[in-house]
Amino acid sequence: MADKEKKQKRRTIKNIAKERTAMPEQPPLIRATNFEEVALGYTEENAVREAQRCILCPKPRCRNGCPVDIDITGFIAKIDEKDYRAAYDILSDATLLPAICGRVCPQEDQCEGVCAIGKKLEPVAIGRLERWIGDMAIENNWFQVPEITPNGKKIAIVGSGPAGLACAADMAKAGCDVTIFEALHKPGGVLRYGIPEFRLPNYVIDAELANLEKLGVKIECNVLVGRLFTIEQLRTEMGYDAVFIGVGAGYPTFMGIPGESLNGVLSANELLTRCNLMHAADESYDTPLGIGNKIAVIGSGNTAMDAMRVSLRVGAEHVYCVYRRTREESPARVEEIHHAIEEGVDFHWLTTPLEILDDGEGRVRAMRCIKNELGEPDDSGRRRPVPIEGSEFEFEVDRVVYAIGTNANPVIGQTSDIEMNKWGYIDTDETLHTSIEGVFAGGDIVTGAATVILAMGAGRKAAEGMKVYLGLEDSEEDAKAE
Repeated sequence: MADKEKKQKRRTIKNIAKERTAMPEQPPLIRATNFEEVALGYTEENAVREAQRCILCPKPRCRNGCPVDIDITGFIAKIDEKDYRAAYDILSDATLLPAICGRVCPQEDQCEGVCAIGKKLEPVAIGRLERWIGDMAIENNWFQVPEITPNGKKIAIVGSGPAGLACAADMAKAGCDVTIFEALHKPGGVLRYGIPEFRLPNYVIDAELANLEKLGVKIECNVLVGRLFTIEQLRTEMGYDAVFIGVGAGYPTFMGIPGESLNGVLSANELLTRCNLMHAADESYDTPLGIGNKIAVIGSGNTAMDAMRVSLRVGAEHVYCVYRRTREESPARVEEIHHAIEEGVDFHWLTTPLEILDDGEGRVRAMRCIKNELGEPDDSGRRRPVPIEGSEFEFEVDRVVYAIGTNANPVIGQTSDIEMNKWGYIDTDETLHTSIEGVFAGGDIVTGAATVILAMGAGRKAAEGMKVYLGLEDSEEDAKAE
């Protein structure tokens, strides 16, 4: 009888809610005028309802889709049981940044993208549940420092972005004395300077960084490694037993078309850094941006969406997205494009800039473009944009923002003997060990620009390699031999 009842209670796609629980949001016309968070978060009722859509697969593919190996069905089951503290404990085994990752990770391409029920219904909103538990943990100060036995090893982490933070957390838990060196005046890397507060509030970054410091990790800001001292000096005269490099790939890319040197042309990284980190949108600070009235943002990734939505919030009257392919080929998250459209961004699909035109006094006046049609797929798998003869046109803008990708931060390569590949990224082996003994690297500086969670996965992988290198753990081969 008990087995029969258990079978009757088993969840399948036939007896769960068909649609996932909506996320409450600020109305578009209101949120486009402020930097308060767009997504307002689940209520308890929302979270429990969504958790009950998970069928708790015995072999969950969602976990394999998570770069940091979160026990996803485990923490969702605890939400279903209303044991929220246990849900957080499961999350924090794999990540110290659940409130951050729940907000900014592209779950639709990772855990949610392989969710079993997603074949027939909308996948479980894993990211929204992770965010809800992360926020509850911040509110209730749930983080507890695990028992740590110091081992006498000193570790240096270069860069306080997601890769560096993940590596630092794992090495601190292993008993190492960990110091993070950050070039900017506040920690967080791209989490801080690259993502606007309406997507990732600073108080969330601060709260989850505080948990890292509770593990004993020290963070030293305003330290540009490669200028004050080199990677080699960290390993030699400064006495660090191992080093992790996670400096990201924030060097902007431009197209090389005429007019890029005009006053009024800048990169999305500069725009976002000045607004997010230097308070350019706050008139009480002496760091004005002078955004202009008509802004064209070239590109259609998540950074482009952030740049456009920030431009609206700092006073631009018209904001245009200029992208050479269609909406279907856009690399941005579907949610980000949807929000940008709701807030009033005007999208120019199938459009390639040819020249930025000046007003005769060195400032941007307009942009000359050409329309495209889509041809055969290129190396990226997306259909190649093909210019349409005779379709050139120009439209008036007074600011042009480039958001077409980034390159490797060049400072480390310029100031050390570390081996780089032909694109300027750091070469590593399968354990993320570089050509310098005891120096590991991961994240965008190795792979090129990727996601927050992939960078965190690289940080954790480097930590595993580092622990084997330091003799704190056996390698997989040694473990199998035993």
